[in-house]
Amino acid sequence: MISIKTDEEFEVMREAGRIVAKVHAYLRENVRPGVTTGELDAGAEQVIRESGATPEFKGYHGFPASICASVNEEVVHGIPGSRKLQSGDIIGVDVGARIDGFVGDAAICLPVGDVSKEAQRLLDTTQECLDLAVAVCGPGTRLSAIGAAVQQHAEARGYTLVREYAGHGIGRRMHEDPSVPNYVEPSMRHKDVILRPGMAICIEPMVNAGERDVRVLDDGWTVVTSDGRLSAHFEHTIAIKSSGAEVMTVL
Repeated sequence: MISIKTDEEFEVMREAGRIVAKVHAYLRENVRPGVTTGELDAGAEQVIRESGATPEFKGYHGFPASICASVNEEVVHGIPGSRKLQSGDIIGVDVGARIDGFVGDAAICLPVGDVSKEAQRLLDTTQECLDLAVAVCGPGTRLSAIGAAVQQHAEARGYTLVREYAGHGIGRRMHEDPSVPNYVEPSMRHKDVILRPGMAICIEPMVNAGERDVRVLDDGWTVVTSDGRLSAHFEHTIAIKSSGAEVMTVL
C-alpha cells in the first residue's frame, strides 16, 4: 500500500534528506586515493549522529555498516572495510538517515583522483539519467515515464540498466511501495502507478558500462557486474506535491 504524507511529515523527511546531503558533502571532500571505505563509513556515521539522526542502513536486515560503498564493478550494497581507494577508481556511496520516524535516502558516485574518460562519461550519463527522471516527476506522472527517461538516455549512450534492483517508495520505512524501475516493458503496464500529491519515491539509476547482468558476492550483499566492467549509481528522495516534485536530499 502506498503511503500518503502530510506537509508536516514532508517537513521531517526534508530534514532527513538534508542530513543525507550533508554526508554527501563530507564524502566529496574526503573521497581520495589512500582513504579506506571503512574510514568513509566512520566519518559518515559521525555526520549522521551529530545531526541528531541515526544511520538507517546499520543493522538493516543485518547490514553491518552505515553506508554502502561500491567500488568500480560493484553496483550496490558494497560493505565498507579495509579497502584503500586508488586513483582511477569510482565509488558509489548510498546513504540513509532516520530522524523523528522518517527516512531520507540518496546515493552519489564519485571519481577517485584522476579517472579515465570512459569512467567519467559513465558517471556523467548516470547523473543525467537521474536528472532527466526527476524532471518528468509530478502529480499525474506515470512511473513508466520515469523508467523511460532513464532507459532512453542510458541506452542512447550505449549503456545497460540493471533490472534486478529498482527505486522505491519511502517514508516511515526505507523501502515502501511502489517499486520504481529504471526501464519499461509491456509486461509492466499493470503496475504503472500514477504519482499523486503526498507520495514520496526514490529514483536510483544503476547503469552498467557493459552487460546488464549482475551477481551477488559470497558476503551476501555486494552486487557486482557479471562481466567485471564499471557500474555507476545515483539516487534522490523525491516528494510529490500538488505544485510539482521536490528533491529532498539536498542541502
